[in-house]
Amino acid sequence: MAEYVIAIDQGTTSTRAIVFDHSGSIVSTGQKEHEQIFPQAGWVEHDPKEIWDNTREVIGQALSKANITRHDITAIGITNQRETAVVWDKNTGEPVYNAIVWQDTRTQKIVDRLADGDVERYKKKVGLPLATYFSGTKIVWILENVDGAREKAEAGDLLFGTTDTWVLWNLTGGTDGGVHATDVTNASRTLFMDLESLSWDESILKDFGVPASMLPEIRSSSEVYGTASSSSLLREVPIAGILGDQQAATFGQAAFDTGESKNTYGTGNFLIFNTGEEIIHSKNGLLTTLGYKLGDAKPHYALEGSIAVTGSLIQWLRDNIGLISSAPEIEELAKTVEDNGGVYFVPAFSGLFAPYWRSDARGALVGLTRYVNKGHIARAALEATAFQTREVLDAVNADSGVDLTELKVDGGMIANNTLMQFQADILGVPVVRPVVAETTALGAAYAAGLATGFWADLDDLRKNWQEDSRWTPNMEDDERDRQLRLWKKAVTKTFDWVDDDVK
Repeated sequence: MAEYVIAIDQGTTSTRAIVFDHSGSIVSTGQKEHEQIFPQAGWVEHDPKEIWDNTREVIGQALSKANITRHDITAIGITNQRETAVVWDKNTGEPVYNAIVWQDTRTQKIVDRLADGDVERYKKKVGLPLATYFSGTKIVWILENVDGAREKAEAGDLLFGTTDTWVLWNLTGGTDGGVHATDVTNASRTLFMDLESLSWDESILKDFGVPASMLPEIRSSSEVYGTASSSSLLREVPIAGILGDQQAATFGQAAFDTGESKNTYGTGNFLIFNTGEEIIHSKNGLLTTLGYKLGDAKPHYALEGSIAVTGSLIQWLRDNIGLISSAPEIEELAKTVEDNGGVYFVPAFSGLFAPYWRSDARGALVGLTRYVNKGHIARAALEATAFQTREVLDAVNADSGVDLTELKVDGGMIANNTLMQFQADILGVPVVRPVVAETTALGAAYAAGLATGFWADLDDLRKNWQEDSRWTPNMEDDERDRQLRLWKKAVTKTFDWVDDDVK
């Protein structure tokens, strides 16, 4: 009998394959980074072919490290960077352009044109404001700027997908019968899916000028979509779970019920609050999105606070500035000082996401004096993550009417104890880290395992969740208020930076 589930985690900076056992423990991992392509300011791209090549490689790594074969795997789950858009020729399998990444801001003029003065034009129907963040405007850019793309799309020869769809299509055979599908969570990040009907909205597609033939079929998050093709190391194994990365992390945290939530600390930060079967439209700058849908069961919805730059700020300090040579060094550098020295770092590199949604904002480092050293800047960079999370959590509390009593966390940055303690301090509630921190991949594995009977039900999954560490707040209320006041002042300094003539 097959003993394991494998999850493919196609993320912003790397692709991983992780093998899990029935207890939800990690058996083995394969991982490979892909190139971050920056053709000009505000543009962020990935090579889809490199991503697919890496996917195949990391599957081999994970199987080899665990000394297992496809016969030991009961199902495959996929999770992915959600809004990153790939458009490819269905006849050749060749992308017509690089993948345009969720952080990319090149589509602002398209956003302005479609909004016609109202960025919330479609929000009641799709849960999202018009913004460069979502994949819909990226498709429009490709159709308008890549030679021959519009003609091919209208002839029915081009396919669109977020990276889950790209991986699924290739894994199930590509040009030889590949399955062109996505799940509700990824579909809800396009600007095209009606939250109630869970179908593509024809009137919005017409406004955008995107042919419906390009779009994948919308399926649930937990069902068999197809099997891996004969050319794969996983041939004949069913692909049975798809969840966008943040929804997958929520699922992996066993936050299945109304009022439960999690915060993922990755390239960006994403706080998701489960609203159950109720669609709640935010009045405080949050997104309304799909949480998950299991087979034929009713969908669960969520409020989400999306923060564009958190972990990628540390990467920027390493790669662009040379302040550190490896990401873990940021904590040691921050610990050389007692506080931030009056410095606040607002990393609005891609504008500001929740709760502000200011595409005109750009990054700012404020409060500099001769006293400030690189330790203060390191600490300010870490604190920026915690401050942004606090603002999103305030918005969640206001929208839901229920104050969160603790915050479950996951993602790469939660290994940073200094950040986690400051997060608890600035929130004023405990922060809890699970034993298995790779909850994004775990959530995709859970969805796949549920569809194939590897796990019986949600209670089976709840039993797997275990607490590893807990941080409790120890900051005085007056100091917390002072820090938040100065942070909010710093945020205002980033507004209105981008003029028409700013590239």
